[in-house]
Amino acid sequence: MGADDSLRLLLVEDEEEFRDTAAKWMARQGHAVEQAGNGQEALQRCEAHFFDVAVVDMNMPGISGLELLQQLKERNLETEVIILTGQATVETAVEAMKLGAYDYLTKPFALAELDRRIRNAAQKSRLRLENERLKALLARERPRHQIVGSSAPIRQVFRLIERVGPTNTPVLIEGESGTGKELVARALQQHSSRADKPFVTINCAALPDQLVESELFGHEKGAFTGAVAAKSGLFEVADGGTLFVDEVGELPLALQPKLLRVLEDGSLRRVGSHQERHVNVRILAATNRNLQQEVAAGRFREDLYYRINVMSVLLPPLRARPGDIPQLIEHFLGNGWKIEPDAEKALCSYSWPGNVRQLSNVLQRAMILADDHLISIDDLPAEVVTAAPPSAVATSRISEPSDLDSGERLDDLQRAHIVSVLQREHGNKARTARLLGIHRRKLYRLLERYGIE
Repeated sequence: MGADDSLRLLLVEDEEEFRDTAAKWMARQGHAVEQAGNGQEALQRCEAHFFDVAVVDMNMPGISGLELLQQLKERNLETEVIILTGQATVETAVEAMKLGAYDYLTKPFALAELDRRIRNAAQKSRLRLENERLKALLARERPRHQIVGSSAPIRQVFRLIERVGPTNTPVLIEGESGTGKELVARALQQHSSRADKPFVTINCAALPDQLVESELFGHEKGAFTGAVAAKSGLFEVADGGTLFVDEVGELPLALQPKLLRVLEDGSLRRVGSHQERHVNVRILAATNRNLQQEVAAGRFREDLYYRINVMSVLLPPLRARPGDIPQLIEHFLGNGWKIEPDAEKALCSYSWPGNVRQLSNVLQRAMILADDHLISIDDLPAEVVTAAPPSAVATSRISEPSDLDSGERLDDLQRAHIVSVLQREHGNKARTARLLGIHRRKLYRLLERYGIE
């Protein structure tokens, strides 16, 4: 059941004396109990609030217990129902169970027995919700990576993670695109008491505005075109755990009050529903925008900014920690791969506007192009190579012709030599590659780099 066994119960009974007695007894067991004297009142309460279990009398004036059960199921209200009857027959029991009741109980009965069945019903409900959360998590789970580096800026990030992680405080992670903000969020979660609970992510910039609300808060069946079934939002999926809101600066202004409300008291409503639900979620947010400027421009709520920015972690760009690049190269390449010194020097000299993500992508590309698990400078993109100092490319495998002016740029010399050999071999690329001493695939890459048709 969790940390405590308290449940939200709704007692639906037209006999006031019995209803009051049962409510007081259940409250003494630690449950939060509400009462309804008829089916219509019960339906209104179920639409406004979530209840773990509703205990419903079969025979009531107006809407009967079976009719109330049917309407709860038709409206996708996730409350488990126990039917009470003084006229138990096989037919009514079967009908109630067919309509989706968890159990039925014949009057008179001991309140302790009712409490036992209520707890069983709630356990079933919570197992079902947990199963739905696990399915949603498996569908969204991403490969886990680690933060790599030992430079002073990244060690400061590690210290903040160790201090802030164990708290339940909201954290704002700031930094340029590609610096690893999600890795920091995962590390914060792993250092918290919620480490074994769900970690759910949403990228506000990756979704159209009209879908962000549904993703975060969920929706009911028919809430909008295409809503063919009710769906839990990510706040519900993350209940008890952590929700990482990436690119929070892209969150539509109209939705920001709803996020603020969840941060303040854990309450939310699905799209198309009046029912209030409560969640216990730690929020970690990330942005590559200057949110103070966004607040000044009226695009981000000031109260929300201060609520998510109780603590902040500023991630340094890769160019501010070049000493970590060799470690990152080793990490991304893994065992069995090597890199030539000139290629590594070129990577260490580049400014990396796309940060660690760009470095990872460049190395993945190089691994596809490389021969014999050895990355050379010819496997790197032109923008990385041309930005490197001359010494980084001076050891290219292609021998330079001696009759060309040594004052020309090295790239021009390489291009001219390739063109010369190609012309001599009448465009035959296989023979050209053999004469240059390189693999044919490497020749194709050089032809692409230098724009040789």
